[in-house]
Amino acid sequence: MAVSPHQIQVGSSDDAAYVRNKLIEFNARHVPNGRYEEVNLCLKNDKGEIIAGLNSAVCWNWMEIDILWVHDDNKRQGLGKQLLEEAEQIARAKDCAFIKLNTFSFQAPEFYKKYGYTEIGVIENAPLGNKHYYYKKDLN
Repeated sequence: MAVSPHQIQVGSSDDAAYVRNKLIEFNARHVPNGRYEEVNLCLKNDKGEIIAGLNSAVCWNWMEIDILWVHDDNKRQGLGKQLLEEAEQIARAKDCAFIKLNTFSFQAPEFYKKYGYTEIGVIENAPLGNKHYYYKKDLN
């Protein structure tokens, strides 16, 4: 087996952004009307502290929600619903056909089902003893 003259290194967040942007450039050359736009939302308390947030991206004709988080002290106050509904409005305004996301069995699968998300896949024992769910919601 040939040995590569290149060394694998652990990359920084800047390195990760560079790699992501290079893939976006590659994709844009192969798929018409390509786009990648981050859509990140947060809710702050009266002290300016973030108490909930949603990180997502619009890719081609969909939105992909990566993270939806609510501080433990602020759960059950409708903040997650508020962020999810705002993300859905933004996705519709950007002509997205659907939203996709993932969550774990110890996080919020029932929350997403409650708001119209349909399970499209599941991985057992990821992490061990739990499930990793994938959801989709059509916006049409």
